Order: sequence, then C-alpha cells, then structure tokens
Amino acid sequence: MGERMVQVQLATYFTDVPQLNLKTNEDNDCISKDQIKKKKKHKDYQPNYFLSIPITNKEITKGIKILQNSIIRQDKRLAQAMVGDGSFHITLLVMQLLNEDEVNVGIDALWELKPLIEEILQGKHLTLPFQGVDSFRNEIGFVKLAEGDHMNPLLEIAETAKRTFQAKGILAGESRSFKPHLTFMKLSKAPWLRKRGVKKIDPELYEKFLSHRFGEETLYRIDLCSMVKKKQSDGYYHCESSVVIGE
Repeated sequence: MGERMVQVQLATYFTDVPQLNLKTNEDNDCISKDQIKKKKKHKDYQPNYFLSIPITNKEITKGIKILQNSIIRQDKRLAQAMVGDGSFHITLLVMQLLNEDEVNVGIDALWELKPLIEEILQGKHLTLPFQGVDSFRNEIGFVKLAEGDHMNPLLEIAETAKRTFQAKGILAGESRSFKPHLTFMKLSKAPWLRKRGVKKIDPELYEKFLSHRFGEETLYRIDLCSMVKKKQSDGYYHCESSVVIGE
C-alpha cells in the first residue's frame, strides 16, 4: 500500500514537468530529471552579462548630455537617474554566466559569433542612426534607433547571437522581442525617487527631443560585459572580451 502511494505521488509530481513523453520507467526517470533541472534553471534565470554595442560617436554622446541636462533643469531630482555617458550602449543580448568556466564559454561563443556577423554584413558597414526619444512604461528613458534598412541586419545579428550562445548551453535572451534602444535614464538607478513622489518619467520633460537627430554609430565592436562587476575608470562596463567586426 505504501509503495502504491509513493507511485501515485511521483506520477502527480511529474505531471507538473512540461513536455514529457512517458514511455518506460527508465526513460521516464532520465527525462524527468533533465526536465526538472532545466525548469529550475529557467526559474532562477537572472541575467548578469550582456553583449554590448558601445556608443563611441561623440556627437551622439553630446546630444544625450544636452537632453539629460534639459530634463535635470526641469526636475533636479532626476539627476541621479541619469546614465553616465561612458556607459552608453545598445544591448544585443542578455545572458546568465554563473562562474569563470561559464564566462569562458561565453567568450568562446562571442568569437564564434564574429564570422557569422561578418557573413551577414558581407563586407558592408552597419550604420545605426539615432533619432527621437521614448520610454518603457515611463520608467526607462531611451533614444530611439530610427527605422530603415539597417534594422533587418541588426535583428538578424541579434537572433544569430542568441542561437550561438544558446547552442553552447548558455541561458541567453529574453521573453520579449528584441527592441534596440539607447538608454539615457532609468528610475531604478535611484529607488528613493519613489519616496519623493517620482514614480514615472513625465513625457513633457523630453518633448523638445521627440524628433531630434542624435547622430549615427557604426557597428565596429561587440563586447561581452558584466552587469555586476565594477565599471572601468571611463564609466564603461567591465568587459570580459571584445571582437572587432570587419577585421
């Protein structure tokens, strides 16, 4: 009777594991353990690394500083929510790397990605024009990447990066679709703002920049960066490895 109760409990437990094909007890045991492990990994998925396209065009940086200062003049409290100019970038892919071995796997994946990107671009430069300002949920302010012929290859590069890293067993990517953007402020940088009544970014603060042209950045480098390690002296993220596109 006790053995039967255990079997019933196990059967109930394993029905919570998705996409199982229960064939034999031996197969069931192996598949179930793999699925449980995979399910637990995804449940605990907290990205701590990302692929960065750094923004190095001083025209863009200068324009964003003017935007930031304009907002601060209207509401000084938001100064602490601004992203430093050394940190400006486009996030191509986020991922979770839990130890040095996984970081090394990530570095290998980055170098495997380099020739794939160069194949997509076929010797051409990918120019990324920035125009206008928007926000995510009025909590993250960003400069928009303008629409144009550059979008398709950039989206293809992002998807190729995701496949390349996932093929090496790295938890990478997000549930939402890739939307390239250049963040210049986020309320999460200063949680105390909520206590002071600042819960949203008022769109009127940046309305003068809704169609402003910030400049163009050429994709020439992709970095594997840490979200949590101490930033470099210039304000840019800790970089584990970089690849130069076209060399």
